[in-house]
Amino acid sequence: MATGPEYGLKRIVWQRIKETIIADCRKSEVWKILILDHATTKILSSCCKMSDLLMDGITIVEDLFKIREPVHEMRAVYFITPTDKCVQALISDFKDKPKYKAAYVYFTDFCPDALFNEMKKYCAKFIRVCKEINISFLPVESQVFTCDNADAFRSIYSPRSRDKEETLQKLADQIVSLCATLEENPGVRYKKETTLDNSKKLAELVDKKLTEHYEMDEKMKKKGKTQAQLLIVERGFDPVTPILHELTYQAMAYDLIPIKNDTYKFQSKDGSQKEAQLNDNDELWVKLRHMHIAEVSEQIPKLVKEISANKKQPDGKITLSGLSQLMKKMPSFRKHLTEKTVHLNLAEDCLDQFQKYVEKLCKAEQDLAVGADVEGQKVKDPMRTLLPVLLQPHNTHDKIRAVLLYIFSLNGTTEENLKKLIQNVKIENESEIILNWKELGVPIISSPGLFSFRKSSRRDRSQDETYNLSRWTPVIKDVMEDAVENKLDSREWPHQSECPSTWNGSGAVSARQKHKASGPDERRSGARLIVFVIGGISYSEMRCAYEVTQAVKSCEVIIGSSHIVTPTSLLDDIQSLSKAPMENFTIVDEKSTA
Repeated sequence: MATGPEYGLKRIVWQRIKETIIADCRKSEVWKILILDHATTKILSSCCKMSDLLMDGITIVEDLFKIREPVHEMRAVYFITPTDKCVQALISDFKDKPKYKAAYVYFTDFCPDALFNEMKKYCAKFIRVCKEINISFLPVESQVFTCDNADAFRSIYSPRSRDKEETLQKLADQIVSLCATLEENPGVRYKKETTLDNSKKLAELVDKKLTEHYEMDEKMKKKGKTQAQLLIVERGFDPVTPILHELTYQAMAYDLIPIKNDTYKFQSKDGSQKEAQLNDNDELWVKLRHMHIAEVSEQIPKLVKEISANKKQPDGKITLSGLSQLMKKMPSFRKHLTEKTVHLNLAEDCLDQFQKYVEKLCKAEQDLAVGADVEGQKVKDPMRTLLPVLLQPHNTHDKIRAVLLYIFSLNGTTEENLKKLIQNVKIENESEIILNWKELGVPIISSPGLFSFRKSSRRDRSQDETYNLSRWTPVIKDVMEDAVENKLDSREWPHQSECPSTWNGSGAVSARQKHKASGPDERRSGARLIVFVIGGISYSEMRCAYEVTQAVKSCEVIIGSSHIVTPTSLLDDIQSLSKAPMENFTIVDEKSTA
């Protein structure tokens, strides 16, 4: 399967920007300034480089909210979100002393009439173009998107939330924006839950907004349903996957290594500090990220050795210091060698953590998650599996993860047992990190009336080749495979709107069959499955979208959420659900009131 920045969501978003913003810029052969807010900076950075913009007549990129020098002879292109803050910043550029000769305004999404009229009032004579281009989501990878809204978790699941409805509305707008960018009008389904109705509400909002959008579609060519299906599910649907220690490269690295904003920092052999971006521009990262760490540790030395062999290294030994010398001697190989050096370091860091403590945790975690040991024998007493973890000198965070897996395996435990576990892990003052899972609809305290929470039956993967410490398969992969095979139970997955014939059996293709990966152009003519997880997706679940797409010749799977979570960030989010929302306050200048 082709991946990388030239394919998938990133390519589609860049193409959309080129067809609208860049195309308008080309109409006049004049250099322009591009002005972005925080959200559009992320969108543009995710799918293009500064050199791409320079080629298309953009000479300067500026921050909407920073002080900018006036350039009266130039035209400014505003790519901004339709919020009051952004529109006020735009107005201030032209209200008194215009900073630019003219403005070309592109909103990521629908601009409310009130904001549009205010902008028109002060800036009408300067605005040459004003368009809404429907890109209010962030393309993270070729098959992954987010709404770039980590705060949505608290807004939706906190019992003290004041903006839940507003957040669901915003997420619905962003999902519709994704569908519009893909030129899809999917059938919508949602996972029916017993205690929560967020997936149902979001499905209703998305379906309503899709209908409204395509009724207003100026091209008038996509009013009917397309060959796509959208599934909406809550985070509590599978609490196990985002808590486990994962041993595939990307998930493992983001769990164990302090990677911030996709930036990996490491120390080179000469002692200097280096940093690297882990994204689709790194071809080796794209190739390795979904592999098991055992395979990665074998692959990297081989790849480095190949490059070294091409240059006829006499001794054939590959070391980091040797790579440094190679880079100096071979400028044409600099980029590839840099990638190899980065991943030699990152893989080594991951393996160090694995050998120090993760390996000892994984067997117990896998037994608790799967409900059986390596030989397939059912775990009859989960407490016996958990106890060794609690007795060993693991850190508190890892013990909490193991305790949670124990509770999930039982579908909840007794209050007395939970109290003992909390005391054992010594988190009496932080017990919310466990108790607050109930806000996601996950049973923590067992009750005779909780039969409805029984786990869905899992696919039989006993014949699949797996590593002993990586036997668990994310539940979302079962869902994806069932969807493309048309096996989703309509009682568990009600239809908010009817799906096209492709999803009624005629187009169902088994995700278990190992088809050869089709090219992106071939797959684009087939069906699309879009999965949206309310409350965050894990890197393991992102991987599933690629695995199912590779296995199914006729369907591309795209997965998205409000944001991406790691085990640490999710537990932090869970704990914060008990906190009261921050109050708005004003800082008073005492001098002015004196």
